[in-house]
Amino acid sequence: MAGRALGLAAGLHQTWRRSLQVRVVTITLVVSSLLVGGFAYLIANKITDILLENAKTDTLLRLRSGSDYAGKQFSLYSQPQAAQLQDTIEGTVNYLAGGDPQQTSGVVVAITADRYAGIIETRTSPAADIRPLVSRELRAAVGDGKVAHQIRTGRLADQRTKYLVYGSPVPTSFGQLELYYLVPLTRQDAAAADARATVLATGLALVLLLGLLAALVTRLVVTPVRVAARTAQRLSAGLLDQRMVVNGEDDLALLAASFNQMATNLQRQILRLEEMSRLQRRFTSDVSHELRTPLTTVRMAADLIFAERAEFDPAVARSAELLQAELDRFEELLTDLLEISRFDAGFAMLDAEPTDVTPIVHRVADRLAALAERLGVPVEMDVPSTPVIAEVDPRRVERVLRNLVGNAVEHGEGKPVRITLGMDQTAVAITVRDHGVGLKPGEEKLVFNRFWRADPSRARQTGGTGLGLSISLEDARLHGGWLEAWGAPGQGAQFRLTLPARAGDRLTTSPLRLVPADATLPFGGPGDAEMLAIGPSRAGVLAIGPADGGGSTVSSAGGGGSTIGPAPKPDDDRAEARP
Repeated sequence: MAGRALGLAAGLHQTWRRSLQVRVVTITLVVSSLLVGGFAYLIANKITDILLENAKTDTLLRLRSGSDYAGKQFSLYSQPQAAQLQDTIEGTVNYLAGGDPQQTSGVVVAITADRYAGIIETRTSPAADIRPLVSRELRAAVGDGKVAHQIRTGRLADQRTKYLVYGSPVPTSFGQLELYYLVPLTRQDAAAADARATVLATGLALVLLLGLLAALVTRLVVTPVRVAARTAQRLSAGLLDQRMVVNGEDDLALLAASFNQMATNLQRQILRLEEMSRLQRRFTSDVSHELRTPLTTVRMAADLIFAERAEFDPAVARSAELLQAELDRFEELLTDLLEISRFDAGFAMLDAEPTDVTPIVHRVADRLAALAERLGVPVEMDVPSTPVIAEVDPRRVERVLRNLVGNAVEHGEGKPVRITLGMDQTAVAITVRDHGVGLKPGEEKLVFNRFWRADPSRARQTGGTGLGLSISLEDARLHGGWLEAWGAPGQGAQFRLTLPARAGDRLTTSPLRLVPADATLPFGGPGDAEMLAIGPSRAGVLAIGPADGGGSTVSSAGGGGSTIGPAPKPDDDRAEARP
């Protein structure tokens, strides 16, 4: 039962959040109900007060007339013990009651003599015991010579009835008698109830009418908005020919016409950009292919010249070596351009197979050992002794690692480059850490741009093309993985490649963290015996700081970090989680 109630509440909450029409109609009904209810309450009370005032006025007139008549009748008697006084009182009561002493549904008239209780008996018409309806306070007020009234509920006949009780003194030559009128308010109560029912029914009908009117008006406004939303969704899905129907010349029609004009302009611009992109990709592909044939001829001639360079003059021999090196770089550039054009055209295919990643790491390190030795950069590796199996494309993974390690060696400034391999149940990760010049804040977002260089004046040591990291990023995306960068000035940089252990799986965590443990933070960082904590800061973002005794107390991390994919969650000492 509780679960069903929670489900119903959740459904109503979702409907309230999603439907503008439901909110407008509900607010209209609530506000109009409060207003109409308050108005109906005031009207019903006013009608009841008017009916009661009319009854009081009528009763007071009858009371005064009856008091005058009774006074004239009793003026003939000078003693309360007079023989005919009791009969005169009874006749007066019957006359004031309308002449019918047997009526039980109308006004009850009574004459009492509180001062002569043992001499003069109380007479009522019709006969009834009025003592429960005439309170002691009312008797005292009338006994003091005042005209007073009360509203009392009691039983004089078969059912309880509400009475308006009026009392007035009747002066006589021997003293004072009391005249009481007990007027039933049944008719007034019925009229007030009918008035309340009428006002309530009218108010309910008005509220429903207002709700219906609000629903209709809101529908007139919401329907074009919903159509515009659906049309926008279709446009975002690529259906650029979708348009809204324009009806009339009002504001909503102007909205639909403006929306259609905007969609037409967007379609025109998108088609123009797509055509330009297609032409650019075709131009790159055509140029790359067309350059293959002359490059092959030039390569053959350059190889021949390079093989015979020992017989040339030193200047010519050096020119042959430069020609050979630039031709190698040119061929790499053509190969990268062809690869980029395949990515742009969407023709790149992933040839994933279960592969041990450890030999790939060793193979890349071995191939770049000569360059690292020439630049004086030690290459360190931290890889598991057991096989690290993942469903990847070994050729693409090796290309990514070759680009990352090559860049780290080139920018290592003679300091060690460390390659770390890690794996968990869902992913495999490789980090490449260098201790070179590092990256300035914001540059970690630019390193994956095509032909971007942090320092254009810096000479390349490996003859790169400027497309390596861009291709590496596309290779990581083709695997459904991440390629991320972190760096800080003077602290070097670290790149992290994270790939799913099974092809097609969605990544949520990385076995290795992006920010290295040896990073020096702006506040000085942890000491030699302290640990580095990574977790959420007070602002709710990822932050790095020294761990305290009871947990992790973190501040803002130094340097910058770039993530290709969802933003990372707080991590522990080895792993970084993502939503």
